[in-house]
This record gives sequence, structure tokens and C-alpha cells, in this order.
Amino acid sequence: MQELHVETGVPLAPLTTLRLGGPAARLVTATTDEQVIAAVREADDAGTPLLIVAGGSNLVVADEGFDGTVLRIATSGLTLGGTRLELAAGENWSRAVAHAVEAGLAGIECLAGIPGSAGATPVQNVGAYGQEVSRTLTEVVAYDRRTREIVTLPNEECGFAYRDSRFKQDPARHVVLRVRFALEDAGGLSAPLRYAETARVLGVEPGERVPAATARETVLKLRAGKGMVLDPEDHDTWSAGSFFTNPVLDEAQFAAFLERVHERLGPDTVPPAFPDGEGRTKTSAAWLIDRAGFTKGYGSGPARISTKHTLALTNRGSATTADLLALAREVRDGVRAAFGITLTNEPVTVGCAL
Repeated sequence: MQELHVETGVPLAPLTTLRLGGPAARLVTATTDEQVIAAVREADDAGTPLLIVAGGSNLVVADEGFDGTVLRIATSGLTLGGTRLELAAGENWSRAVAHAVEAGLAGIECLAGIPGSAGATPVQNVGAYGQEVSRTLTEVVAYDRRTREIVTLPNEECGFAYRDSRFKQDPARHVVLRVRFALEDAGGLSAPLRYAETARVLGVEPGERVPAATARETVLKLRAGKGMVLDPEDHDTWSAGSFFTNPVLDEAQFAAFLERVHERLGPDTVPPAFPDGEGRTKTSAAWLIDRAGFTKGYGSGPARISTKHTLALTNRGSATTADLLALAREVRDGVRAAFGITLTNEPVTVGCAL
């Protein structure tokens, strides 16, 4: 095994899509699974705090940085056999989607343009435009820090839920090494479109299929129009993507929410509502933010709401993590005051909190 690449006092901001965060006491870069495991074991044996970073697209790191070991997973590898896709944890997710589509396979084409690495996708159960990785993911190969063994976890043992998983619930247990997917050979067509906006733009009905490449290109355009495709020159993309998750309400909560909506916006106002099983209803965080008065471009400081999408909180180039969190708290508290719903942040916070 090659020797680990170790640096000290390295700023974490360049390793995140928000470009925020202070220095790491120690930064270790691993390019193989063996190096990942060695670095994790070394930190665990020494009792050193450990932070895992790959694409950095879902991290909000404190201005003080991280007083421990930051392990940057830079592994690579993409294997496609028939409809089976295996990705190393450090593999670029957007490139992997493009590769699958070029091979004529369906199932992840609407997840195009999502920044970050393949290993992060099961942690967050990444989803967009009607698809979630949990629908096609078959197995996660991970290092179990408790048993100190490599384990293979089938889909049903991953605890997938809306933007959630066992890996997110217990982040200190597993380090993802590889992810495996079962895609569909639909003759070059996409999976049935589940998202109304995508179907409308494509001029088809939900449930229909289109060429997978067309679906991918359409999603990339939709994401770019919302500032959700990384561009170093565009501060609207200096974000962690959607900062808040869409609230899921039970019957009593939804009834109280409707009452607040009618009081504030009038009895004819109908908020977004999507059945979410077992008497639950999902509503739109973007709608709540906008109707609470936080419109696109809101803010006067170095951290502002994106000019393209109300769900993205952005660094306009000189923000600090404290600036971003102050804006996030203002939005969260404003939505709660207006509609009685407390929004939950989607990115992982490190050394800081809302």
C-alpha cells in the first residue's frame, strides 16, 4: 500500500461547494480503499475526531475548521457489466450518470448534474426530479468502524427514507467504499418520468418514457436554470444545493398548516401538497420560503438566497460560515413564524449548527 498523503493546517473551504470552512488540523487524502481503511483505523486507534470529505457538496464547515483528521476520499473506479453499475466512493457522480446514459441504461438519468461523489449518494438518499438512488441501489460496500471489517449492506438494510439513511443516522459507524446499482435496459429510453415539471418540459405525460439522453439533458438545463450545476464563475452555484428539505406533515400538522396559509394568504390559496403515505403529506420548502417573504436574491450581505432558486443559500464570494448560518436561521425562523413549520437543513453541519 502506498504511503498516505498527509497535510496539516489545510483550509477546507476549497474542498466544499460552498467555499466555506476553516482549516483541518490534519488532511489525509486516500486514493484506494486500502488507504481509506488505514486512515480510518489510524484515527480510531488514536481517538482522533474524524471527518469524511469527498465532493464536499453537502457540507457546512465551521469557520474555526476541524480539530482532527479530515479524510478526503479520492478513490476512482467505474465498472459496468450488463445493467449492473459499481462505483468507487470517490467517483464523480455526475460523470457516472453520463456514462450510464451513454450505455443506454435507465434509472439514474434524472439525477444528472448533482455535484459530489458516488459514496455520498446513499448517505443522503440523493434524489431529484422524481428519482432517488434508493430505487436502483442494490448494495453498499462499507468499512464498519465498530467491527473493523468490510461489510456489504443490501438495499433493505440501508434504512432509506426521504433524504435519509442508516449512514446519515449513525455517521460514525460506516465509511462507504463502493456503491452498486441495478439499472434498466429500456432500449435507450428513460425510466418512466415521475416528476411533473420534467414531463411538462418534455411535452409528455407523467409515466411516459423519453430517450434517456434527452431526459438527462433536460434535467441539466432545469438544474442550471436554478443555479444547481456547479460553475466557478457563478456565485449562484456556490451553495450546498437545496439547503432545506421538504417538510412531511401528518394529518393534524397539515390541517394546522392549511389554516395558517388561509389566514396569511387568503382562503383560496392552495399550497403544494403531495401524498407521502400513511396519512402524511409533503409540501414544498421553496414555496414556504418564498411565501414567507424570502424571495430569490434575498439578503444584503455576503450570504444570500440564490437569484435563481429560493432553496439555495449562496456564498457571494466573501461570506463566512457564520454569515450563511445567520441567513439560514433568519429563513427558518421566518417560515416558522409565518406557517408554524420548522424547516430542517439538508447539508451536514460540522462544528456548527442552526
